[in-house]
Amino acid sequence: MQTEKSGVLWAVGSYLIWGIMPIYWKNLEHVSSTEIIISRIIWAFVVTLLLILILKGGRHLKEDIQRLWQSQRDFWSLFFASVLISANWFIYIWAVNHGYIVQASLGYYMNPLVSVLLGIFFLKERLSRAQQVAFLLATVGVAILTISYGQFPWLSFSLATSFAVYGLIKKRIHLDALRGMTIETFFITPFAIIYYIWLFMDDGAVFLHANIKTDILLILTGVATALPLVMYAKGVQRIPLYMAGFLQYIAPTLMLFIGVFIFKETFEKIELLSFSFIWAGLILFTASKVLEFVKMKKNQP
Repeated sequence: MQTEKSGVLWAVGSYLIWGIMPIYWKNLEHVSSTEIIISRIIWAFVVTLLLILILKGGRHLKEDIQRLWQSQRDFWSLFFASVLISANWFIYIWAVNHGYIVQASLGYYMNPLVSVLLGIFFLKERLSRAQQVAFLLATVGVAILTISYGQFPWLSFSLATSFAVYGLIKKRIHLDALRGMTIETFFITPFAIIYYIWLFMDDGAVFLHANIKTDILLILTGVATALPLVMYAKGVQRIPLYMAGFLQYIAPTLMLFIGVFIFKETFEKIELLSFSFIWAGLILFTASKVLEFVKMKKNQP
């Protein structure tokens, strides 16, 4: 019981950090989204590698890399996953710094539903009747938003899809969260460094050319990336999967409130109607998963 309680605290802590991150990125809106993302990749790699070395996990990291190289399919799948998560980070930061926090929150609300669709197509998973109704409700919500905008919410869909496909790949490759993050950022770091060198040569870099505050915030993007990830990894190991799924809505909900109440983004009746359908679908979906878990526990000897 104590283990589960600590797991909840770790998981909630990670989602709270992810939820308030738009405020952090807004303090860097004078920096291009591209420079922010390459800073995040480089410093995330540095921070996670240092953490591994401090925790004396260097040998395990080396073994993970060797095992990945022996399975070329896993190696290149993880490389593709690292490209996807980098793209997800870029879209998210661009959205926040261009006044689309509400659309970004919608993307992370949609993410679990897209993940389940991928599970149906690629892992041959089946949905219960309640889960089918949940999908229908969420689809209606997205349809209302699409009609009201006059175009499909590509930004939200891109965030949801990139993260869902990333999750699908990660599900098939069993790696420790911290070491996996180190390897993923290692894949992209050489490209990020080359781009940063080009930025400096072209006098386009803000890092070391603006002020101390900006430099510190760019360096701390590594901590902002690694800290909630480690907290999340600690949390999900200690709590049931359905609870982790329920708690994950903390982050997009906080993002939504921050977008509407702090940064005064538009959230009119049509958005409320659309989100209501999506929220109803998510509640029904989560409730069905909870009931499945409880029933499974009861049937266990």
